[in-house]
Amino acid sequence: MTTTSQLLKNEPLARYTSWRVGGKADQVFIAENLPELQAFLRTLDAQEPLYFMGLGSNLLVRDGGIRGTVVVMHQALSDLRLDGKYIYAEAGVTSAKLARFSASHGFQGSEFMAGIPGTVGGALAMNAGCYGGVTWNIVHQVLMIDRAGNTRVRNASEFIPSYRHVEMPASDEWFLGAWFALERGVAAESLRKIKDLLATRLASQPLNMPSAGSTFRNPQGDFAARLIEASGLKGYQIGGAQVSTKHANFIVNLGDATALDIELLIRHIKEVVLEKQGIALQQEVKIVGEYAE
Repeated sequence: MTTTSQLLKNEPLARYTSWRVGGKADQVFIAENLPELQAFLRTLDAQEPLYFMGLGSNLLVRDGGIRGTVVVMHQALSDLRLDGKYIYAEAGVTSAKLARFSASHGFQGSEFMAGIPGTVGGALAMNAGCYGGVTWNIVHQVLMIDRAGNTRVRNASEFIPSYRHVEMPASDEWFLGAWFALERGVAAESLRKIKDLLATRLASQPLNMPSAGSTFRNPQGDFAARLIEASGLKGYQIGGAQVSTKHANFIVNLGDATALDIELLIRHIKEVVLEKQGIALQQEVKIVGEYAE
């Protein structure tokens, strides 16, 4: 084990999630670089449960935590560069940073990523999108790593993306980075578009409170926020978790929420919207881990 990476035992995951909730992981590995990540993966037992995490911005970790190993990506995998006619971004780069970098170098098509509150790895894993853009529409190739620490390049055609989901060609691989195919544009125009997008986001979303972004997927032809608000749930609260009074598809942590508060609120929203609107909402956030005893 090298000295620059960190291996933390019984580490509280609330420190790594945007909701600021979650129990402890058996161990958390914070890699300093790719070679150290590869070396660490090769030390793990083949049966060890393994989770990869970016900024934890689309994730609810239950209060009982995670049995197994969590690899935190965003600190180490931060390479962002021009690579021929493509832009290459490692999994730990924030989506917003990729958008700004692309725009400032005269590329257009990734501006929407400035509105995604996570990393490139997370955006790839869930086909994140907003403001009319979708991650996998601009992916050319991806770099993958398996649990044995081996890397390989895969073409975008090997994946089957759909709304907020990507079908993977292998179940034991994770994203290390991606090459994005973007069109040439005008830097000033793209940067202005990003500025306008961020202003819209700031005005409409509760960015000053811990949340995980959109809680539910938008149903075909409708908006989850509209359905939740129409069901009378804006401001509804369970414990320290509340349906945001600013944007009904956001659940915010008022300061003392538990993961259970948030999960119970998610369930309640689903039940009420189904009863009152006749639509079964699908959650966008991923829920992992165990309940507290």
